[in-house]
Amino acid sequence: MLDNLNKWLQKWLPILTPLSLVLGVLFQNIGVHLLFLVSWLFVFMTFSSSLSMNVKDAKSFSKHPLIILCSIAFLHILMPFWAYFLSTIIFDDHLLTIGFVISVAVPTGVTSVIWVNICRGKLPLCLSIILIDTLLSPLLMPILLHIAVGESITIHTSTLILDLLWMIVLPTVIGVLLNEFTKGNIQATLGPKLAPFSKLCLFGVVMINSSAIAPYLKQINWELVGVILLVLFIAASGYAIALIIGHLLWKDTRIVTTFVFIGGMRNIAIGVIVATTYFPAKVAMPVVFGMLFQQVLASLYSKVIEKYRMKYEARSIIKPIIRR
Repeated sequence: MLDNLNKWLQKWLPILTPLSLVLGVLFQNIGVHLLFLVSWLFVFMTFSSSLSMNVKDAKSFSKHPLIILCSIAFLHILMPFWAYFLSTIIFDDHLLTIGFVISVAVPTGVTSVIWVNICRGKLPLCLSIILIDTLLSPLLMPILLHIAVGESITIHTSTLILDLLWMIVLPTVIGVLLNEFTKGNIQATLGPKLAPFSKLCLFGVVMINSSAIAPYLKQINWELVGVILLVLFIAASGYAIALIIGHLLWKDTRIVTTFVFIGGMRNIAIGVIVATTYFPAKVAMPVVFGMLFQQVLASLYSKVIEKYRMKYEARSIIKPIIRR
């Protein structure tokens, strides 16, 4: 029953996520009283997803240092700069700029594993990048936010680091150690049972936190439309830029596939929590909207990747024939 529920939730994720946002806006008076649950829901999500990782994933850095470093640089240098550049040009609103930076400065999404697996990328490499990036996030995110925020807003960096350690690093370490000690048995036994509840927690996080930005969503204006369109463009361009960079740097289509989904997916739930906890509600607008497009874009780019793979592999076969 739980397996069927998980498959159903996975199938309808692109629909259920925006629906959760709408429900959060409609029932904002209830959502504001449930904000204390958000961090606990996220801890559960992080723990559940980390059960598929092990210590070997961290050790993989020695095998693929360049790929992992490029992935982290793409996630936490190139994309935040790109989001900052576009948002400052289009919007004369520092709060929105901070929101756009947060939306791409968060760690890569664990759900990228699903798409890397579907599109036949390098799954061990994907898990390595996710684990290393997740463990580095309490250090990288505060630095990026400090640069983006400047002196316009006071942010308690030490508190933010502690919250990130509590919500991301601690449950990840516990999940990895349990998987290691049980030799992978816990992922096979407990992992599938927790998976549907993890997705329900995601909907809960979106629903509760969207109540914080409800006042900005109840009035449709050009600024709101512009925010949504820019969120979509930044998210879509992230996949495209990752594909171009991956193609230029590596000849292995499996590595390129992994890099594309690592670069395109984001753990946006943690971004929503950071935005609503440490900043004015308006900062959360670009972050929340990022959840609307992530799975849809991943599905579209999976088809792009498939065509890219077929075209590239066809060239690889033809070239030796021509030389002969």
